[in-house]
Amino acid sequence: MSGRRRIPGAMRMLSAALAAASLVAMAGCAAPAPDEQAGEPDVGIQLFQLPWVSIAEECEETLGPNGFAWVLTSPPNEHIVRDEWWASYQPVSYAVESRLGTRDEFADMVARCDAAGVAIIADAVINHMTGQDSPGVGWAGSAYEHYDYPGIYGDDDFHRCGLTPNDDIADYTSREQVQTCELVNLADLDTASDRVRGTIGAYLDDLLSLGVAGFRIDAAKHMAADDVAAIVAELPEGTRILSEVIRGGGEPVTPEEYTGFGDVFEFTYARDLGPALASGIVNDPPQGDERPQHVPADRAIVFVDNHDTERGEADVTARDGALYVIANALMLADDYGTPVVYSGYAFSDRDAGAPADADGRVLAASCADATGPAASYPDGERTCVQAWPAIGGMLAFRAAVGDAPRLDGVRADGAYGFEREGRGVVAVNPGGLAATIEIPTTMPAGEYCDVVTGGRDPVEGDGCRGLAFTVDDGVARFALEPLAAAAIHVGAQS
Repeated sequence: MSGRRRIPGAMRMLSAALAAASLVAMAGCAAPAPDEQAGEPDVGIQLFQLPWVSIAEECEETLGPNGFAWVLTSPPNEHIVRDEWWASYQPVSYAVESRLGTRDEFADMVARCDAAGVAIIADAVINHMTGQDSPGVGWAGSAYEHYDYPGIYGDDDFHRCGLTPNDDIADYTSREQVQTCELVNLADLDTASDRVRGTIGAYLDDLLSLGVAGFRIDAAKHMAADDVAAIVAELPEGTRILSEVIRGGGEPVTPEEYTGFGDVFEFTYARDLGPALASGIVNDPPQGDERPQHVPADRAIVFVDNHDTERGEADVTARDGALYVIANALMLADDYGTPVVYSGYAFSDRDAGAPADADGRVLAASCADATGPAASYPDGERTCVQAWPAIGGMLAFRAAVGDAPRLDGVRADGAYGFEREGRGVVAVNPGGLAATIEIPTTMPAGEYCDVVTGGRDPVEGDGCRGLAFTVDDGVARFALEPLAAAAIHVGAQS
């Protein structure tokens, strides 16, 4: 089974080629041939609690055209019947039937996204089953008890750590508790068991048969790295694995343990970026692949926030509007890790699920009319970050700069910026006063169109759709309003 190879959709390769060609067209005769160094799409988008039919439409209308490479979906498994978002993370069975859609709708989404050049990464909840003490019936009608899932798992398939009064994790400095006790009463699977591994593997193989490209391994930290490695080793060659391993100070379980078989979400990245940015400061990270308390760049998945942190530790979220644009612009301009943008919905209650119909099915939603961050969002409204022109523009910037190294940052007048050597420059002003900054660059002299205000195609005729900035005498000059970001690249010279 490990010898099978999943061949990417032809449209994915075509999308990358067209993106590079469009950069040449925009550049005209003024810029060096950007297609020679342009990067292939690599950025992901987490579309949290969005139904399969809506994700399919987003792939066709927004994600493919904007240059996203992959979508992280919410878990597709059958789950408990509750209105809260976390119901999706309490599996009842591995049937692909949930409040987000049917198996047929999931398969159709995967096919349509693949045709649009966008791969699907499914959120795989394999550490545990439900946290419900009382028996119940799941979304698709499967009966269950806390430690009994007929036809799937029985009492012997779960850990009973016996280390705490209620078998819940109480001490995160204990590896044994973290990986064998229960996470908030969720029935903890014995992933060292061959039977459990085989059952999980069959579920993942089923999703692969529907065309998914890989998996986010939810709560990977709560499974021994060797257990996860053994499970994913049986998957086809080329299956992408993204492990959720939250780094904790002084804790024995570290993200580095999980890099031998896939990528890891690097929580330190957001923790370095967000709190400082919320205070009007941009931290200038050490340059190169290695950064303190970060996994190597080629194994890191980086983010500004996600579905958990926006309800907890994140200092900058979509509610912060312009500051969120700045945070995402800095992430997308960086040369460390693979970015994943986050798109969810507004809430007052952190447990609130996405808007649903009377039967509990999450309502379809469209971002076709999104024009950027809103001043405020009523509860349940989608943030539609994937459709913001600034995000599309920064994806074009990332494609244009390719693998050009990030140079040391420059500070002036409260603003901050840096160059991706010879290919592009980004500048931000997270403060409350207007600022001017000059950033040394080897880009050709001339006037450039800003992709943050101008979007993915910032050049319009002989001018710019948004703001214009100049490069002269080896310096890129930016005059920035408060809470503003700007970015120019070699494919956007007017």
